[in-house]
Amino acid sequence: MKLTDFSLGIEFFSGDKKWRCTDVGSRIITAICITDHIKDPSWLNGPPYACVESVFDEYDQEGCVLNQCDL
Repeated sequence: MKLTDFSLGIEFFSGDKKWRCTDVGSRIITAICITDHIKDPSWLNGPPYACVESVFDEYDQEGCVLNQCDL
């Protein structure tokens, strides 16, 4: 994916995990991992979020896909 493909709230896959975009910057995005909090989705309420937001730079974004079958 490219930076222009991301928007707030969009869900995408990276590796074997599902993520939700929480911010789009000029070169990076931040996201929370949905897969890690399946049993207690209250962690996904925010901002602020109870779980850690991860940063995806332009190199990380290249490995992201919208559909898991595209991995």
